[in-house]
Amino acid sequence: MEAEFSFASMNEKAEFAKRLSAAMLAAGYPDRPAVLEREFNSRYWGRSVTFQAVSRWLRGQSIPAQDKLQVLAEWLGVEPQALRFGEQAAKQVREHRGLWEDSAHYQERATFEAYLALPLPQRKIVREVIMTFAKVARSEDSGD
Repeated sequence: MEAEFSFASMNEKAEFAKRLSAAMLAAGYPDRPAVLEREFNSRYWGRSVTFQAVSRWLRGQSIPAQDKLQVLAEWLGVEPQALRFGEQAAKQVREHRGLWEDSAHYQERATFEAYLALPLPQRKIVREVIMTFAKVARSEDSGD
């Protein structure tokens, strides 16, 4: 049995099915299970998915696991987060990524990378220093 997101609500599954169907149609494919099964399995290097599994995806009964979402998104030419969560979520991811990649944040990013490269005992000391500074700053802001 394939791994699927069973914890997703019925509404999430139905919304995913709509996005999958729309993406297939936009890419020039009919939104039919047989087409989805054939095209997906020709691109996926893992264990083949069954006709029943892809039928559940299109009927809004299940959502494929992340590795399968990646393959679907690449095949259909959409962002994986847009396929899974909708365009609004994909837009938020792009905005956050843009902030992080902004050159104004280069020094912070370089600092985080240097921090993560430190051995664990040194990271603990640096974390304690930062938390102490943050605590002092919060108390100054609150007028304590």
